[in-house]
Amino acid sequence: MNMTLPDLSHKIDAIRDRMATVIAGQSEAVDELIIGLLAGGHVLLEGVPGLAKTLLARSLSEVLGLPFRRVQFTPDLMPADILGTHVYQQATGGFTLHKGPIFTQVLLADEINRTPPKTQAALLEAMQEGQVTIDGERFELPSPYLVIATQNPLDQAGTFPLPEAQLDRFLLKITVPYPDEADERLIYRRFLDGTLSLGHNAQPLEPVLTVQDVRQMQAAVRRLHIEDKVLDYVARIATATRAHRDLSAGLSPRAGMAWLAAAQAFAAIQGDDFVSPDHLKRVAQPALAHRLLTTPHAELEGRVAADVLASILDKVAQPA
Repeated sequence: MNMTLPDLSHKIDAIRDRMATVIAGQSEAVDELIIGLLAGGHVLLEGVPGLAKTLLARSLSEVLGLPFRRVQFTPDLMPADILGTHVYQQATGGFTLHKGPIFTQVLLADEINRTPPKTQAALLEAMQEGQVTIDGERFELPSPYLVIATQNPLDQAGTFPLPEAQLDRFLLKITVPYPDEADERLIYRRFLDGTLSLGHNAQPLEPVLTVQDVRQMQAAVRRLHIEDKVLDYVARIATATRAHRDLSAGLSPRAGMAWLAAAQAFAAIQGDDFVSPDHLKRVAQPALAHRLLTTPHAELEGRVAADVLASILDKVAQPA
């Protein structure tokens, strides 16, 4: 049975309310995590250490009632540590597959930019196709499947920039800010009360959804109406990025599809049954900025992709 828009809104509010019991503030980051979930995409969380990025990921998995695995990415981590490998069994004289942590439904790739690109790339097939290949054998991953990666800013020591192909697999890149004073005070109070223990919730959150709920919510979001004039607007924005003098690489059609999917999810969060240009503009930065490459000249002059994107969105006329 198809999920109605009021039912969808009710379940979204249930996720928000349950996560708010351990996440102080960060309402925008929570909503963008929900957008990634509803759109069926993956999410990259960026912020300095200690801002509850791991707590956000773990809390979402608990609220959804989905299996969760965490991998701490380090410089010596190997692809097999994520995917798994065949192990020789002396008793049987054969090999059995020891599955890695990628076999879950919510995977936290913690500090993904602390491991070299070779190991980062172990996630590509899973993120794009919902499957992994180990020693030539293909294994389907369960649905829904969500990768939440965290990274520290690239100006910190011991980090490896994510390759463009890896960044493109993330539906959204979410910046996690410092809390304001009121929220920070609440964090300290929860710590003193025993609700939080140095960045993680002391007790797992009770789930408010089932796997079937999540699948129905994703299906409901995909049914949200998008008019042809809105598709024309997306195409004009994409074309403008490809011709911009400050960009060496513009948006691909896959980026445009990701933008549309994110806008559908944001419209659902707003309780709307259609996608407008305003919905698209709201999710443009987290959905698109990390997919754009600025030219060396623009970088020397301090122009970043987010600023270029903002100027394009200001200049391209949106449909009435």
